[in-house]
Amino acid sequence: MTPEEKLALQRTAVCVREGILTSTHGAKAGHPGGSLSAADVFTYLYFREMRIDPKNPRWEDRDRFVLSKGHTAPGLYAALANRGYFPVEDLPTLRHIDSYLQGHPNMNTVPGVDMSTGSLGQGLSAAAGMAKGAKYLGKDVNVYALLGDGELAEGQIWEATMFAAHYKLDNLCIIVDINGLQIDGRTRDVMNTEPVDEKFAAFGCDVVQVDGHDFDALESAFARFHANCGSGKPTCILMRTTKGKGVSYMEDNAGWHGKAPNDEEYAKGMEELSEARKALEV
Repeated sequence: MTPEEKLALQRTAVCVREGILTSTHGAKAGHPGGSLSAADVFTYLYFREMRIDPKNPRWEDRDRFVLSKGHTAPGLYAALANRGYFPVEDLPTLRHIDSYLQGHPNMNTVPGVDMSTGSLGQGLSAAAGMAKGAKYLGKDVNVYALLGDGELAEGQIWEATMFAAHYKLDNLCIIVDINGLQIDGRTRDVMNTEPVDEKFAAFGCDVVQVDGHDFDALESAFARFHANCGSGKPTCILMRTTKGKGVSYMEDNAGWHGKAPNDEEYAKGMEELSEARKALEV
């Protein structure tokens, strides 16, 4: 990508992070930590990678995205809003009783959401089914699924991966946000799933490991996915990230897995993001 394109993505990622803080602050609840760690890949997917049309969210030939770690809906919503699926001004209504933006993605109420998710471990099965359906119908459709590293303790993840490899779903891209933390602490202490790369490779995937905050690295990883078309192998992108990335007091802190910022914390976080935006001005 050109330096200008990369800069545009970096600026958009700041907007996505602002949306995450704004929505969780407005809800006084939600999951900012894992939303922030995935903000860069949300940005890359919706602003560069996927074939989509915000004016026609149900376009039959669009690429599909499944947020298997559905609790990070604030990150997905912020990306969708900034991409034009619905007004950014609606983000503060997150989890309000009369809002269409609930705590987990609902495909029946939120424009741009392709699958209702929330129960960890199930999203990859849905994504694999979508990829199999596209193959069956002869559709040129790619399917992307974002998982959390704590979610890998769910056995259904490995059943779905085995299914994807067996049916040669090279149109399926499995993305794992490896930020090392989950609600109860360090993932390695709660349920150590390492070596993750060897496991996905053993289940039949082509595995790529990247810095999930580096847009050049993400571009290379998704180029590898496209190069796998025709290989019969699903692609698994393992992103090493920092939970709470972009907001200093949230970074690498399990306490921010499912806690909203109060007024003072919100102001501090937004100030830091404002400074990040200024640093990107040229």
